[in-house]
Amino acid sequence: MKKIYLFILAFATLLSCFPSSDPVFEKPESTKPESGQTPDPESPVQFESSYEAVANMGVGWNLGNTLESVWTGDTDGRDWKKWETGWGQAVTTPELISMMRDAGFGAIRVPVSWGVHMDADGKVYDEWMDRVEQVVGYVLDAGLYCIINVHHDTGADEELAWLVASPEGYAAEKTRFEALWKQIALRFKDYDQRLLFESFNEMLDKNRSWCFASYNAGYNAELAAGAYKAINDYAQSFVDIVRSTGGNNAVRNLVVNTYGACNGGGDWNPHLQDPLKEMKMPSDKVEDHILFQVHSYPMIDDLGAMEREMGKMLDDLEKYLVSLGGPVIVGEWGTFSENPSVENYCCYARWFVGECKRRGIGTFHWMSLSDGVYRSIPCFSHPELAEAIVKGYHGEGFTPVIPVAGDFVFRYSVTWRDLWSEVNLCQSSVDLSVYKGIVFELDKAPSAGSFHVKIYGDADGKEQYVPFNGATGNVTFDSDVLGTKAERITLQKLVEGEVSNVIKNVSLIRHDGTLEESVPSVFWGSSLELITS
Repeated sequence: MKKIYLFILAFATLLSCFPSSDPVFEKPESTKPESGQTPDPESPVQFESSYEAVANMGVGWNLGNTLESVWTGDTDGRDWKKWETGWGQAVTTPELISMMRDAGFGAIRVPVSWGVHMDADGKVYDEWMDRVEQVVGYVLDAGLYCIINVHHDTGADEELAWLVASPEGYAAEKTRFEALWKQIALRFKDYDQRLLFESFNEMLDKNRSWCFASYNAGYNAELAAGAYKAINDYAQSFVDIVRSTGGNNAVRNLVVNTYGACNGGGDWNPHLQDPLKEMKMPSDKVEDHILFQVHSYPMIDDLGAMEREMGKMLDDLEKYLVSLGGPVIVGEWGTFSENPSVENYCCYARWFVGECKRRGIGTFHWMSLSDGVYRSIPCFSHPELAEAIVKGYHGEGFTPVIPVAGDFVFRYSVTWRDLWSEVNLCQSSVDLSVYKGIVFELDKAPSAGSFHVKIYGDADGKEQYVPFNGATGNVTFDSDVLGTKAERITLQKLVEGEVSNVIKNVSLIRHDGTLEESVPSVFWGSSLELITS
């Protein structure tokens, strides 16, 4: 089987490799770690400092769209598997984590949503807590650092985001927030220094403003001040409640985020740096055990402007956050571009990771390296990017282990659960001037009339439906119906009840008759697992 390199880059970039001459910001001598920490007589162990943790964890990756998934249509918060796979990702395995380690990654951020897995009294379901602990165990057993957080309990969704950056929001949810973190802290209090807790993800004000507080209101000084105060109040509550649980939590390294995890980048508004300027260092019983976190997803089209913007962003992180007495991690990063280029994204990755390392800033790439079915093999869906990231950190002489899909022979075991549920035969955009159709083979012929191929065209309402009989489908695209592109090609179930089958192979057909392999994936109302050899 030929090697498959799918570069469906959600965060594609255009940034050249450029050397940096930016000065490294020096942390004031009064707060530099000397022996790792200020000893706590109640602590059974002495942990490395926050600065040492950033240096020792290496380069990181997010296990995204997994334990933080919401909006799945499921209501049983105890059924962890439905939630973990609800956004198209495979069940996390130890093999996936070991693969990331062998590639050169040293840390995994594990985003976790909790509100949908709590009863009316705020108690986390045991089944969910057990699964989170199991995944944490995979990471630590592989010898990696792990960060767990409170994820989609914050954000822009008014129904699900119960944690809001406002004085009223903090007053209303302080007790529940602290109770949640007490449960998490007690469950993990005996874990070693490689486990870090992150207070909350991207908490927004009551208007769900990005970029800076009150942005959606234009700018309202009173609203913004209340939001920033709430962020600091939540952070202080987080530190206090974790420390109160004792054990290793008395000295565990803790991560607090700026408002919205905003990084202060850009110069199009004078308030962009406010999330940094208004962030405070929480008071703590021990010194040098708190880290700051921001996220970075710049639009990169003007290379010169981006070089200046990114350099200033990193300078500002040092100026406003590191100067408070704690290191910084970029807990999520990627880029957007109107003209994506894999080569330039890899070039940017090398520079960004290497420059952050030089400045003592940690980095965790958001997803994209191994996604969907690739995680269950496991292998990398974007091997060039993975290699660029680890070489950006370890140096060009580093030799990573980067398995790809072509190293395996596999089939796809699929279950359609609901009427009209779909599995992607191809989820990327297909140019009809290049491709004329698609062919696929199932393990067994389905019942007559139980399925059809659904092809989404280049606009709403442009859809082609093709029934098939037997175990093999061979579909020709109808450009009169679809337009210029097939934006998605699925195998859709037309009957009630659960149905299972095995997809043996899928290929797009070019106009010259040659085949290009396609990788099936979950769309909705279905699940997919790999059978590999």
